[in-house]
Formats: sequence, C-alpha cells, structure tokens
Amino acid sequence: MKCRICDSEHLVPALDLGLQPWANHFLSSEEVGREPKYPLSLVYCSECSCVQLDYTVPKEVMFADHTYVSGTTKTLAQHFMNTAKEVDRLFTSSRAHKSVLDIGSNDGTQLKQYKELGFGVKGVESCAKIAKLANDAGIPTVAEFFNEETAAKLNQKFDIINASGVFFHLEELHSATKGIKCALKEDGVFVIQFLYMKSIVENLAFDQIYHEHLLYYTLKTVERLLARHGLTGFDGYLSPIHGGSMILYVTHLETSRPKSERLKVLIEEEERARSNELSTYQKFAERVAAMKRETLAFLEGAKREGKKIFGFGAPVKGNTFLNYCGIGREHLDCLVEKNELRRGLYSPGMHIPLVIEKEVSEHPDIYFCLAWNFKDEILKNNKHLIDQGVSFFFPVNPKEYV
Repeated sequence: MKCRICDSEHLVPALDLGLQPWANHFLSSEEVGREPKYPLSLVYCSECSCVQLDYTVPKEVMFADHTYVSGTTKTLAQHFMNTAKEVDRLFTSSRAHKSVLDIGSNDGTQLKQYKELGFGVKGVESCAKIAKLANDAGIPTVAEFFNEETAAKLNQKFDIINASGVFFHLEELHSATKGIKCALKEDGVFVIQFLYMKSIVENLAFDQIYHEHLLYYTLKTVERLLARHGLTGFDGYLSPIHGGSMILYVTHLETSRPKSERLKVLIEEEERARSNELSTYQKFAERVAAMKRETLAFLEGAKREGKKIFGFGAPVKGNTFLNYCGIGREHLDCLVEKNELRRGLYSPGMHIPLVIEKEVSEHPDIYFCLAWNFKDEILKNNKHLIDQGVSFFFPVNPKEYV
C-alpha cells in the first residue's frame, strides 16, 4: 500500500493488534460467530511520519449502516456547545448571516448547537437511518458520503465547515479535502476535531485504534495533508474530550493567517515528545502488550475472588480493547449501554451481551469501564452505586480503580 497522505511506499510496521471484527458491527443473535475479521495494524510512514492502518475496510461496510449516535452523553453535547460558541466568538459573531456545514454530522447534535447560535446549518451523514434522526429533529441533512462530488452538488460556500471525529475516517481522503476547500468561503474556517496521536500514546489509549480510524494525526502530519490541498492550520488547542482531542482551525493557504502562539507551543511540545519518530511507536507497542497482561491479571484475580464484573458502556473502541486482550464472557457477564439502538445485541468478536442501563436489575461488584473517556460523568451519575460498594475500574487515561 501507499501512504494515505503522501503516497510514499516506505511504510514500517508499528503496532499489530491482530485480526479483529469491525468494531461498530454489534451483532444480532443470528450473526454471532459469523462476523468477518480484518487485520488491525498500524504502520509508520518514513517519508511524512504519518501513522495509519495498513488495511481499509470499505466505507460502505463501516458507515452506510451503524448504531453510533453522538447525542448519547451529556459530556459530548456540552463539548459540542462549547466548541460552537468558541468558533462563533472567534470568527462569525459579527455576521448577520452565517452558515455551517458539518461533515459526518451523525444525529445532528453538533449542528443543533450552531443552530441555537443563529447559523444556517447543513449536515452530510453517510448512514441513512442516522441522517433521518437529524432531519426529524429539524437539522437538514444529506444522506451521502462526503467527497468532492458531494461538495459540488451542495452548490454552496460556508463560513464554517466542521468535522468532529471524522476527518481521520475518510477513505476518499483527498477527494474530501478538495471538497472542503471548494465549499469553504474565502475567509471561512474549517474546524477539525481529531484524536491526537500524541495523547493516544501518552494515555496508552490503544483502544482508540480501530478500523474506522484510518489515520492517527499529529500536527505535523495533518499539516502535510492540508498543505497538499491549499489549506493550512493557523490556530488550535488540545481539548480533554475523548482523552485528548485536537481542535484545529484551518483556512485557505493563500489567506496567510499567521499561526497563533498557542499553536506554535503545541507544535514545539510535539517535537520535544518525539511524536513523529518511529521509536516512539515501537515503545508504544511494548507498553500496549504489557497493559494487556496487567488487565487480564486484574480481571482474572477479581474472578478468583468471586467478584461479578460487568462492562460499563459499549463504545466502539471498547471492542478493540476486548478483542486484543481476549476479554470475553468468562470475564464480563454483560456490557451495560445507554444506546437503545443496541438493545439485545452482542459485542463483535467476544460476543458479550448488551444490556440497556436503565434495565439493569442487579449491579455487579465491579464495573469495567470501557467508556473511560467519560469517567467524570460516569462517576457523577453513579455516586449512589459507589456509596453502596460497587467499584468502577477505568483501564485507560490513567488507570484508576474507584
């Protein structure tokens, strides 16, 4: 294969998580044991330093029909509101008419925040049933994959283009980036929210590696992609959402906005951390293997003590964790989940049954928290259980046992 950013063929193995099912394919009882598995491995580009998957599950498999909805947690909805307010304050608050396009807009949670701020909103979402949720909620949404052709069909230029947790998903990466440049007003701003590889390494958050996430950007590597298509990042900051996400503000290269001081600091910190060097990822792979051993030792020790353990949350990344570590029903009785679309389903690969949170009749001794990125919200919402002696174990960011 060639590097997704620079087309180089100089790719070096960095981390192998084995054969895994598509992590967002929660299974019906009839599908259990019949799900296909695909390689889940990272490679490092010696030319541009980008870390990426070496295998692509077709976008039609991953994004045409899925069960993820972004409005499930209050933490994420609040983050989206804060982001929208900040974008409006910095770039559009003085405009009488302002518009925003959201790529991979899901159920419209992010666009609802922009709509409240007076924006004209438009979403593009590949999953028809999720797009329908947004349209039913009054958020105009086109059910298509976003690329250069889709951008042309929209026939509109936007003040703001937003991509929350989707810019590293794109199989048609260069076509989509061309579409963004085409649809962005001359003085417009493209807001990218992406999992930051420096944070993934620091937090040992290997579960954020799954088939939907094709690329794992640093500021250096995302800038290489943007520059190829006449765009550039001029400001940004690190948000705590999802354990460490970069919010990067991008504009046309010819606009010549100077880089902000806070972005310069982040770039310098990235260089000091050697976030673009192969040795960093080789050490990361060693730490991931050690984490697997430690996690299994914890779970198996708790089971020997007679403890009942449930998984808390069934995020997509949790399936990477479960499948890589080999955590199955002998460790976790079930996964407790809020998302009603996953009622009665089973986790891919390890086949752990999902139970809707409000329908849990008897709590376990330990909740193994796969949705670790919402730790504060989980602990706040479940203080009554902690007071009753139920423990919550967070395996990532940082490891904690409450």
